[in-house]
Amino acid sequence: MEYRLIRSGRKTIAVQVKDGEVIVRAPNRAPRAQIDAFVARSEKWILQKLREQEACRERLEKEGVKKLTRQELEALAQEAARVIPERVAYYAPLVGVTYGRITIRCQKTRWGSCSAKGNLNFNCLLCLAPPEVLDSVVVHELCHRLEMNHSDRFYREVLRVCPDYRRSYGWLKEHGGELLVRLP
Repeated sequence: MEYRLIRSGRKTIAVQVKDGEVIVRAPNRAPRAQIDAFVARSEKWILQKLREQEACRERLEKEGVKKLTRQELEALAQEAARVIPERVAYYAPLVGVTYGRITIRCQKTRWGSCSAKGNLNFNCLLCLAPPEVLDSVVVHELCHRLEMNHSDRFYREVLRVCPDYRRSYGWLKEHGGELLVRLP
């Protein structure tokens, strides 16, 4: 099976299927035979992901989902820069945290992130999702100000503030790809 290999200082081997491409991330010193064996053991999962992505691409093509124009993307980023900070300001006291800078990006792989310094990043495409989905991502990132992990304690806090979090997370898993493919 063909794949693109990215070596780094990481400690484990990981496989990712993105846009129909198989990407393997491996430690700098991992022998090629070990990497190939890992890929072979992951083949069933890889093929399933490739089929899912192709089916999604075909369905979106059939439905006529169009890429956002540069102007549409700029307008969306402006809307996100207005809406998301309002939602962060609303939820931060409910979570019981402070935060640093808020940055809006057009990302192909993440909905949000939180740095150790408390800076928050959000994907402008969240403004195309239902409002409760956007709110769930905001709460998720704010809760990282309490727990910089995805432990049971972290999710208890998320669910305390956002009881419908699992439904919103499910919406993103099911429909998020439809939003991401709209990026130019």
